Amino acid sequence: MTAVVALGGNALIRPGERGTAAEQRANLRVLCEALRPLLSEEELVITHGNGPQVGNELLRHERGAEEAPPLPLYLAVAQTQAEIGALIESELVPVAGRAVACLLTHVVVDEQDPAFQEPSKPVGPFYDEARARELERDRGWKVVHDAGRGWRRVVPSPTPLDVVELAAIRSLLRGGSIVVACGGGGIPVTRRDGRLAGVDAVIDKDRASSLLARELDADRLVILTEVDAVYRGFGTDSQVELRDLSDAEADVLLPELAAGSMRPKVEASLEFARATGHEALITSPSSLAGAIQSAAGTRITQ
Repeated sequence: MTAVVALGGNALIRPGERGTAAEQRANLRVLCEALRPLLSEEELVITHGNGPQVGNELLRHERGAEEAPPLPLYLAVAQTQAEIGALIESELVPVAGRAVACLLTHVVVDEQDPAFQEPSKPVGPFYDEARARELERDRGWKVVHDAGRGWRRVVPSPTPLDVVELAAIRSLLRGGSIVVACGGGGIPVTRRDGRLAGVDAVIDKDRASSLLARELDADRLVILTEVDAVYRGFGTDSQVELRDLSDAEADVLLPELAAGSMRPKVEASLEFARATGHEALITSPSSLAGAIQSAAGTRITQ
């Protein structure tokens, strides 16, 4: 059995926390215990988000710009891949009882992807309008007013096309290691003259996880989130838990789901189920054990 499990970046930093290493390790300790039902899988890949962590990294770049040159966004993704991977390794090895390998992972995107013409993903700190316009002029950024809290940079979120380190991931899996890969959706790159060239973009973690699961022909894709299942009418008095969804039912449901929350998870699950004929599961860490036994969560099948 091969399984790909996607962890949310917010799983490491809870509401009200600053995101210290100690806080993230404590949260991971609980999360790794919740993963026990999957740790017996012969081949297991763990992916993760990095939204709060890359935001903190960009803030460090900005605050320290007078002392050290800020790095491009794609390198901030690489830095947080290593940061989160190190934390996952430190907490997962004692629970899993076998090797855990964090692999920095590049994911190829198309420079002609329409997302580059319409950047929409907010990243980094908030600015007042004067500073935001200055950065827009000096660095070529696109900035937008965000939720009444100030101005913020937005970047493209292109479709992931290829996992560069796929062969290395397969080799580590065959060697018995649990692999941590595609952190933050992967380091976004294009191929130019036989070389990988980083691009300033953010790849959706769930879409990258689905791509990796498809390329590995995984038996199961598990997307862990803050809620225990997919709901119709979520947050209303009439919300309904959806335990099983066919691909056709998921298609009908998609327009009802929040674009920045549950919709990309269902879309990623739908892509995986249709491409492989295998099941995708959306649930929370605390409900994972029950979801594996079909007693919780949302299962999406072809």
